[in-house]
Amino acid sequence: MTGPDATNDIAAGAAALARGALVVFPTETVYGLGANALDPVAVARVFAAKGRPTNHPLICHVASADDLSPLVAQVTPAARALADAFWPGPLTLVMPRSAAVPDAVTGGLHTVAVRVPNHPIALALLRAFGGPVAAPSANRFGRPSPTRARDVRAELGDAVDLILDGGPCAIGVESTVLDLASNPPQILRPGSVSLEQITAVINMPVSATSSGPARAPGMLATHYSPGARLEVLAAEDVVARAAALDAAGTRIAVLAPTQIAPLPPSTLILGPAGDAHAYAALLYAAFRRADADGREVILAVPPPAVGIGIAVRDRLARASAGG
Repeated sequence: MTGPDATNDIAAGAAALARGALVVFPTETVYGLGANALDPVAVARVFAAKGRPTNHPLICHVASADDLSPLVAQVTPAARALADAFWPGPLTLVMPRSAAVPDAVTGGLHTVAVRVPNHPIALALLRAFGGPVAAPSANRFGRPSPTRARDVRAELGDAVDLILDGGPCAIGVESTVLDLASNPPQILRPGSVSLEQITAVINMPVSATSSGPARAPGMLATHYSPGARLEVLAAEDVVARAAALDAAGTRIAVLAPTQIAPLPPSTLILGPAGDAHAYAALLYAAFRRADADGREVILAVPPPAVGIGIAVRDRLARASAGG
């Protein structure tokens, strides 16, 4: 599949957004597929390019916390404290929307999701454009998010107009999404900003569970899925499972925090993944590598459920749910 050449031309990206085009840009989490958030026609192109249901809300990216006011009904003290503590950074805040935000961005909900990304290219683009940019991950709906520009080009091709290349994403999994419109506030999607970090800032209870219809990206039971079937299991079970699959002629890959042996010689080793931060950074690229190599099954050992490890385990659980 062909697609646009990657560039670092911020002025070209801002001009493209202004005319309603789709611009892919890097963030510290994953690459985003951006459109002018105040242009419903441009936003509709995002949903079409991804094959994403239109009732799934998008995240609005802005250049600074000062840009919140036009998008939300009220900037609460909790929102201000969290923005001061974590922006620019991988925390998305869900708040009651203002009338300026199109229904196309919010999926018809009364809330809007906003964050300030911590990446120099993303921030330069947002400043040059001068408005909010609605941007889900730059991949087909349900697939692993892209953490490299070449992943975007391979998957979306000429469905996008411009790709800004910022190299590999540092964090590698999507932002934490915190719903401040609920009481108590709820984490709708775990990321690298933890529940403990959030509660330390706002000094109020925060729920780590959510239910009901999708109020933020990444809430579906099945999501982030590679083409290969993903099996999540304990380290002590990998050797036997790998041997059984190999004996059946199944092409396998293994992703684990540490090296596991002995494995069949034909096994594609995706790692060792290292600690939870390193694991997160390579997770989606590892999925794509296994698919490119024609692997049928990925055996994944999750990191400990601490900090960003909770987010990695969430992504692994959702990616394996459809297997």
